[in-house]
Amino acid sequence: MQHATFKTKSINCRNFINGEFIDATDGKVFENINPATEEVIGWVAEATREEVDAAVQSAKAALKGPWGKFTVKERSLLLRRIGDLILENVEELTALETIDTGKPYHLAIEMDIKRAAHNFHFFADYVTSLGNESYNQDNMALHYSVTRPVGVVAMINPWNLPLLLLTWKLAPCLAAGSTAVMKPAELTPMTATRLVELCQEAGIPDGVVNLVHGFGGNSAGAFLSEHPDVDAITFTGETKTGTTIMKAAAPTLKKVSFELGGKNPTIIFKDSDLDEVLATTLKSSFTNQGQVCLCGSRIYVERDIYKEFVEKFVARTKELKIGDPFDATTDIGSVVGKEHYEKVMGYIQIAREEGGNILTGGGRPATIDKGYYIEPTIITGLTDEDRCVREEIFGPVVTVLPFDTEDDVISRANDTNYGLGATIWTNDLRRAHRVAGQIESGIVWVNTWYLRDLRTPFGGMKHSGIGREGGAHSFEFYCEVSNVTIKL
Repeated sequence: MQHATFKTKSINCRNFINGEFIDATDGKVFENINPATEEVIGWVAEATREEVDAAVQSAKAALKGPWGKFTVKERSLLLRRIGDLILENVEELTALETIDTGKPYHLAIEMDIKRAAHNFHFFADYVTSLGNESYNQDNMALHYSVTRPVGVVAMINPWNLPLLLLTWKLAPCLAAGSTAVMKPAELTPMTATRLVELCQEAGIPDGVVNLVHGFGGNSAGAFLSEHPDVDAITFTGETKTGTTIMKAAAPTLKKVSFELGGKNPTIIFKDSDLDEVLATTLKSSFTNQGQVCLCGSRIYVERDIYKEFVEKFVARTKELKIGDPFDATTDIGSVVGKEHYEKVMGYIQIAREEGGNILTGGGRPATIDKGYYIEPTIITGLTDEDRCVREEIFGPVVTVLPFDTEDDVISRANDTNYGLGATIWTNDLRRAHRVAGQIESGIVWVNTWYLRDLRTPFGGMKHSGIGREGGAHSFEFYCEVSNVTIKL
């Protein structure tokens, strides 16, 4: 059974600057490849430094144009319209996301596209509820805050959740009255290209939203990061890339917001509901082929139930169907591309060399000869010091390790350079609060995973990021705040 939109065609992707699609001045393009078929599906115009500068100047000029006079209500209505347009084009956008990423269509429509629309709808409502601080200082003076747009924001986006994470940045940026130059990942350019068209259709003035395509080093990503007229950079992606961007931004003291890598622990105590644990851990391990920054790739299980958990977890993992992303029965699609496929497969080989036991998976499906498919892989027999336990793999690969005491597992869960997400499974209320309060992570779920309220802070500790997004935290980034003091 295939989804009705499986014949949706891919699109070629051009840069979008000041309301117009343009090619690179040197005519340079690169191929866009469908990772599920390895077929070239189109071309992407690689922006030169000249196009990036034009995009930044366009965004800078738009701050002084009609956009600067939009009221909060007017911006709110535009955001709502963009969200509505995403839903009106949901099948096309889902198909484009599926073609670009290799993820299952049914996952893309719920996890990516509908939630992207929700990002705009949420911030459309949220911006109308905001107020400013005001303090009366002993009747001597009145202090109040005034917010203004931060300015031109560079948005450098990852390939795992392309439209979802791009709209998570763009919606609050526009709500705050700032302007944007977006650079999607080179592997997944299509939904970003359609998004700027929808922004234009919604009535966003020319220059407010711009789009440049390209790579990181010596390409659009680097040109944006170092551009003197970019006021802030928001980036989601690998920790190593984050450090490179931070170095480029340092000379001009740009504001930065980074959501970086993760090696997230899932902690399972013996008093938890094992059926509920298994159902959710299957998702937290292998959703989107494990290519979610919040996936729980380090699974710690209390020793008394370790054997039972592993046996049942392996059995359920073997039931997952791998194949055509447009097949409605597919659970696992392809990883995003050849380079990433080779990286993940390399880590599986490292696990073998480290003495790990591959209980299921460990290779590409024997029945699939095209596309970058990797079987969901469960590894036991490793230690906390082994590379596959310590390093971010970002694929359908998890390690399962036993633990004996609460203090032991807290120490081991925190023994990492990362600190993005964590999941705790227990029916002991006191333990849930006690352990959650000691985990060094930006977000901790208890008896659930990937449950988000967009009002809450989101971001990582340690090497997993800088700053927080969500609700008021997003507006703090996309705005500048001044204090006005009136002597009474």
